[in-house]
Amino acid sequence: MNIKELFNQGVSFEKFVNTGADSYKEKTIQIYSSIQFDKDLISRIAAIDKRINVLALAEIWCPDCMVNVPVLQKIKDINDNFKISIIIREGNEKYFERYSVEGAVKIPTFIFLNKNFREVGYFIERPSIVKNIYDSDSQAEIIVATKKYRNGEYTDETARDILNILNY
Repeated sequence: MNIKELFNQGVSFEKFVNTGADSYKEKTIQIYSSIQFDKDLISRIAAIDKRINVLALAEIWCPDCMVNVPVLQKIKDINDNFKISIIIREGNEKYFERYSVEGAVKIPTFIFLNKNFREVGYFIERPSIVKNIYDSDSQAEIIVATKKYRNGEYTDETARDILNILNY
């Protein structure tokens, strides 16, 4: 199966959210509803004048997915050039092996594709600022960052990482 066929098998954000148990669905919607990008981010997102297909590997029960998949939908809300297709990890790992980290396919993994379904970049699991904190030796910083991250306080950072990946 090629990447376009895989993309065509995915579901929308709405269908993805509705696949989960109520607690996962509620948390994902709560994060989505709380996202308020700053003016600079909105301008950068709105400036993208090319179609961007986003193939997202995600599971509704995953805390990283509950935080980062809503960011994709907010970006799409601002700019219709973004087309999102979400597939579950189970059974699709083989298509994402090249994006694995330490031998594991992480979720979410977002593959950004141009209109011809050629890869232009990818995002794995968490925004870089959170990864950097997790890589530090400071347990106190990690604990605080985890709480903030899971409450959606780094969604702007996820959006910035995505825009940087896309060179916008």
